[in-house]
Amino acid sequence: MIGYLRKTFPPTVTSDTVKKLGLAPKNESYVINVLQFLNLIDEEGKRTDEGHAVMTKREEAEFQSSFGELVKTAYADLFSLRADDAWTMSKDQLISYFRSADKTSEIIGGRQAGVFLALRELAGHQSEGITTSRPKSGAAIKSSSQPRKARPSSKGKAEEPMTTVGSASLKKEKPDMALTVRIEINLPTDGTQETYDAIFKSIKANLLP
Repeated sequence: MIGYLRKTFPPTVTSDTVKKLGLAPKNESYVINVLQFLNLIDEEGKRTDEGHAVMTKREEAEFQSSFGELVKTAYADLFSLRADDAWTMSKDQLISYFRSADKTSEIIGGRQAGVFLALRELAGHQSEGITTSRPKSGAAIKSSSQPRKARPSSKGKAEEPMTTVGSASLKKEKPDMALTVRIEINLPTDGTQETYDAIFKSIKANLLP
């Protein structure tokens, strides 16, 4: 509503004016009360000379300073108690103050605090928790450029060298090459036990690791 009044401040502002602008559906009377509280309009809805003088200031810094004086006058009790610290009070602190000063419920105190926070923003005083931080693009790029860890192979561990009766399997250490040697032994049918033992002993000594 303040932004509209800075553009054009009609001689009379009523609930119907707010309703036609569609600025606060079902809360038109609440907006009028705030404008009257700040002495921008009188009890009949007519604009005040002081209010008109503030709303017609074009320079933002000048407007904020003048509007801040309206806020300080309207909230004289708060500023007499907290001085300029009132500009930096948190919402919880403001709720506690309004509930204590006006003997209101937490809901009403929250609304009063919300109005004050909005007004002090217009006066150039940043409200608590307004700033937002964006993730640094460099950090995002760094995170996305990191190589993903390789997933464990579903085939399990690499096969160990195997030895079976009548064969031997050997592999070199290079991960990209494997060498398999298969040896077939034809045992003599008329061989003795000593002959068989000698054959397997030779295999174990010369082929198996």
